[in-house]
Amino acid sequence: MARAKKKNDSVTYKAPRNLGKAPSENPRWLVPTIVAFLVVGLAWIVVHYVTQGQYPLPLYNWNVAIGFGCFAVAMGLLTRWK
Repeated sequence: MARAKKKNDSVTYKAPRNLGKAPSENPRWLVPTIVAFLVVGLAWIVVHYVTQGQYPLPLYNWNVAIGFGCFAVAMGLLTRWK
């Protein structure tokens, strides 16, 4: 004879099987691009100050803006990092 289900029978919870990695990961190009923009921005500003504004381009203080622009691009890309 089959046993009838009672109201008090406990129901066991089964966790989903996809508990590993998150389904969306960082693209492979993201971290190297961020590091490259940070290094280029820093090098641009350092070269500008060491050569007293003659290099990398004869744009005077706009070279600092270009270096900080590279930093800004890197910070913008960091918002995509998961």
